[in-house]
Amino acid sequence: MAEEDKSGKKKQVMMSIDESDCSKHALKWTLVYLKDTLADSDIILFTAQPQLDLSCVYASSYGAAPMELINSLQENYKNAALKRLEEGTKICAEIGVTPKKVLEFGNPKEAICDAVEKLGVDLLIVGSHGKGALQRTFLGSVSNYCVNNAKCPVLVVRTNA
Repeated sequence: MAEEDKSGKKKQVMMSIDESDCSKHALKWTLVYLKDTLADSDIILFTAQPQLDLSCVYASSYGAAPMELINSLQENYKNAALKRLEEGTKICAEIGVTPKKVLEFGNPKEAICDAVEKLGVDLLIVGSHGKGALQRTFLGSVSNYCVNNAKCPVLVVRTNA
């Protein structure tokens, strides 16, 4: 029997991925160790692509960058995010899971938390880069932000030290 909430809707579990090895580790770990638990849930594979900074393109072309160049850069940027989703989908397929794929553009921390709310996510799973306190202070931590701001429980999967 499918795991459902009181309204009869299947549980929504979102796994956020980026290009890092720790993200892939978190996805694989989740699919292996929580396979039975998540078997009857809808799995959402989510990636957030930061906005493309075109300031260097405009600066190098004295403010008049050709539209073809800008369109090409934007297309390549989007394709990188789609490739990341496809890699995640292949990892899921190895375990027999077919996820929904979601791509958003914007600050990853905020995009993840916004998607949690918009998609009605019941559990968010993120990987941890293992940053120390000093790095988190200056660079921030997506997992830390999600733990403190997501409107659902968050599972942080750490890589082995």
